[in-house]
Amino acid sequence: MNLAPLPPLANRPLILGSTSRYRHELLQRLQIPFDVAAPDVDETPLPGEAPRLLAERLALAKARAVASAFPHAVVIGADQVADLNGLSLGKPGTHERAVAQLHQMRGQTVIFQTAVVVVCAESGFEAISLAAVRVKFRDLTDDEIENYLRAEQPYDCAGSAKSEGLGIALLESIDNDDPTALVGLPLIRTCKMLQAAGVVLLTGKKVSP
Repeated sequence: MNLAPLPPLANRPLILGSTSRYRHELLQRLQIPFDVAAPDVDETPLPGEAPRLLAERLALAKARAVASAFPHAVVIGADQVADLNGLSLGKPGTHERAVAQLHQMRGQTVIFQTAVVVVCAESGFEAISLAAVRVKFRDLTDDEIENYLRAEQPYDCAGSAKSEGLGIALLESIDNDDPTALVGLPLIRTCKMLQAAGVVLLTGKKVSP
């Protein structure tokens, strides 16, 4: 990802175009002020749409939707889709769907496709990056799946896998180059794009949580 950086834009606000508490917590690690706006985007997959393309399309749509309302801001959009041999697995939403997802994934290697987009409508800046995380699941028993779901209730996590919590016990291995990608926001890629968009990082200023 080779991005030509824009001049620093000290007064340009930063907006996270997501209501995900996981992405909010991750972005706070950068210790820069930001606001949150909910994107109004239909997340229904297109017929035959590959998981990778679905993640990229939705991340871009979310960022553009928020940027259209706040053209002066630098906007971050992101989306994650679990890719099981070409089958897209999103947020289960219910216990029953989470059980079905984990039954499908046990003993399998799943690629969590996490797309991140940075957009500034006013400056014309737009960049997208995809972090593909290969995750090998253990051959889980029915009891292990049920106990995990009752304890963690990860119904708002793609593929029901909350790796930053008890979900780590579901896994045999994780293979990726951006450690926070599996949680929902690849911060290494995000930092590169924010800097290219003119956002100044590592300011030395203390930001209140």
